[in-house]
Amino acid sequence: MANLLMIESWLQSTGLMLPPLLHDAGHRYVLVTRDPDLYRLPDGVPHPVLALAAEVVVAETNDDAALLAAARDVAAREHAAGRPVDGVLTTCDYYLPAVAHVAEGLDLPGAPADVLRTATRKHLVRQALAAGEVPDVAFAVASTWDQARKEAASLGYPLVVKPVDMNSGTGVAKVADEAGLAVAFDAATGLERNTRDQPLERLALLERVLDGPEYSVESVTRDGVTRVLGITAKSVAEPGVEAGSGFVESGHLFPAPLEPEQRDAIERHVAAVLSVVGLTHGISHTEVRLTAAGPRLIELNPRQGGGYVFELVRLVTGYNPLQVLVDLALGREPVPGPSAATSAAVTFLLAPADGVVREVRGAERLADDARVLGHETPSPGRVVRPGDNNERIGHVLVADPTGHAAKEWADELVAGLDIRVDAAALAR
Repeated sequence: MANLLMIESWLQSTGLMLPPLLHDAGHRYVLVTRDPDLYRLPDGVPHPVLALAAEVVVAETNDDAALLAAARDVAAREHAAGRPVDGVLTTCDYYLPAVAHVAEGLDLPGAPADVLRTATRKHLVRQALAAGEVPDVAFAVASTWDQARKEAASLGYPLVVKPVDMNSGTGVAKVADEAGLAVAFDAATGLERNTRDQPLERLALLERVLDGPEYSVESVTRDGVTRVLGITAKSVAEPGVEAGSGFVESGHLFPAPLEPEQRDAIERHVAAVLSVVGLTHGISHTEVRLTAAGPRLIELNPRQGGGYVFELVRLVTGYNPLQVLVDLALGREPVPGPSAATSAAVTFLLAPADGVVREVRGAERLADDARVLGHETPSPGRVVRPGDNNERIGHVLVADPTGHAAKEWADELVAGLDIRVDAAALAR
């Protein structure tokens, strides 16, 4: 049995699944959080991250010095009780540098903290690729509107505009002209703090648009050696280049149907990205587009893939990325469990318009379909709107035990759902 520190957590997806995984494996963890009340489910029931914690310690997790002091206090108490702390982890992107900082301070396994600070800032990753001469997209960083306008004119439209330190596609937009740029720049730089009350840099990253299919590479790096677990094909809804339009991932398929030379090129590119950034330890989810000039980075995420990618990987390879996360935090070599499918896919439900859900027809068929391993549909009365990945309103997850029909099945099942949204209800 291992004893771990967990520094904050996501509320959904991996945040719901990691606590029972730790509990079922016989591990113990102490949750360190600045606000335990954040971890409440809609019905008021304690979130699993609270319910299954051996102890909850309240500390200012947004201050590295205060957090490390609290972690050292916990570690001293645990050691005195005969339970030395074996590792530190999180499922929340915003606390990856903090976890690395604590791991360094407690001499536990982890990536260098300065590397995680780079890897979680999109513009710093681009700068590292430029310094390392890794082929990349043309980009610029702007802190003011005048600077953004000048850089955009130099790069040329259309462009993708991103905040440098947000996640889940938040604030990412594709723009065609200066009017669209103005909206996107305000969205990328307008917020002062993220959802965990951490100050944002309020910088906009401007990038030339990359053409080609999108993939993510799920990999594990230990002692500086990277092993690719597999490549996920990603379906991305791109509303166009009207002002403020964004990107929403509408589905994932694992493994991606690629020719061997395409797969090799993507894997080599991702290995080069991780190398120049300096990531020597950790799980990563690296998004790329396969362009006519070769693979190009969209975004590096030094964590397990979200959007149920972690579940697709587990079903096909036997590697559970959340278990890999635990193994790496403990300094162990990850090993696969049994696999259950040849292909697996998830298709997301997207809101057709801003409004209130009145009815979902066809959902009753999902529970009786043997192909479906998991599904969620929105409840009547839910307010929905198209937006970033956080605004997806449900999903259908399927697996094909012997073939490669998973994506076709998932799309077919979602197409059979009829989501009735009352657009006028929000105006009442």
